[in-house]
Amino acid sequence: MEIIEILILVISFVILLSVGVPISFSIGISSLLTMLMSINTIPSFTTISQRMATGLDSFALLAIPFFILAGQLMNVGGIARRLINFAKILVGKLPGGLAFVNIMAAMMFGAISGSAVAAASAIGGFMAPVMKKEGYNESFSAAVNITSATTGMIIPPSNILIVYSLASGGVSIAALFLAGYVPGILLGLSLMIVAFIYAKKNKYKVNYHVTFGEAVKTFFDAIPSLLLIIIVIGGIVAGYFTATEASAVAVLYAFILSVFIYKEVKLKDLYDILLTSASTTAIVMLLIGTSMAMSWVMAYENIPQNVAEALITLSNNKIIILIIINLILLFVGVFMDMTPAVLIFTPIFLPVAQQLGIDPIHFGIIMVMNLSIGLCTPPVGSVLFVGCSVANLPIAKVIKPLIPLFIAMIVTLMFVTYLPELSLTVPRWFGY
Repeated sequence: MEIIEILILVISFVILLSVGVPISFSIGISSLLTMLMSINTIPSFTTISQRMATGLDSFALLAIPFFILAGQLMNVGGIARRLINFAKILVGKLPGGLAFVNIMAAMMFGAISGSAVAAASAIGGFMAPVMKKEGYNESFSAAVNITSATTGMIIPPSNILIVYSLASGGVSIAALFLAGYVPGILLGLSLMIVAFIYAKKNKYKVNYHVTFGEAVKTFFDAIPSLLLIIIVIGGIVAGYFTATEASAVAVLYAFILSVFIYKEVKLKDLYDILLTSASTTAIVMLLIGTSMAMSWVMAYENIPQNVAEALITLSNNKIIILIIINLILLFVGVFMDMTPAVLIFTPIFLPVAQQLGIDPIHFGIIMVMNLSIGLCTPPVGSVLFVGCSVANLPIAKVIKPLIPLFIAMIVTLMFVTYLPELSLTVPRWFGY
């Protein structure tokens, strides 16, 4: 009977997705259908609704709407432009300099907003016309913007790391944030290597020149934006406030910066900003609620235990098991958004990882890096769609230049997977 219920869960979910039902509804309906096979109708509806409500009843989740709102304020508050100008000062004179600028600006914007979609939209919107004017291939420019935007999912503050903390049963959010720095920077550097080779091959010229006075002005103009990283992460690490409280501080700081210091957000603009933030938050929270319900159904059907036993039976070699988990997560990332994927597959794979002696903090970074790659792939890659929309290009034209960047991302993933110190050294420095 258990096998039948598992098949109903998987098959109904796949069918609903394939016919275009939104992923949150697909998750909820397939979970309900599975429960109907286990117990009678009334408890099934009650149980699913209770699990959704219980899944959202978490203080840590309050950080997500706050960080979403902070990201929206930054997106329209002139912060992206200042970060791009600052990145130009640092790397604009290198071969392929504008591609480097895109990558570095996306890393900094992601480190401030915690959103890959916001980074792809804000940075890509500025960089696409500039790179086109300088003779860069439009498809390559879009591919660089799309892949570099995902660094914001690893470099803190990251909403998806907060979700992983919830799904893992309480792994320290501060430790996860600290663990993301080195892998996120390595990912950015790997993309820069590909951009450098591409620029050399296509003989892109360096036309960026700036005086010392302009460089100093640009630096000081960007300092208030960069200070947000120090305030948010520094406050969490120093113990002044929790990640949730830090998200509220981020909103307050971004509001002051955008409205009163940079003066690029008018009070009349706040209605649209709040409406967009509320809409995005509703989508994310519905995903979290239905995903928590599906996670409970899977636990009820003993799916995590069965998968763990199957993997351990298949091999007790850590290298082989990690390869299998990585391949599964890469495949999942192609078809599922990050939030439900983390909530559904963390309870399945984390026990396996812990049996192999893998630190939950390290495994969280592995999982997020895997699923970040899925953000750049069809059919559900949200960053891919936003990046192509900003560049005004069809997805088919961007796939070819994306391939070498994908390879760089996967190589970095392998380094992070098999060298745990890349993730764990910084948290250990701070006592985690």
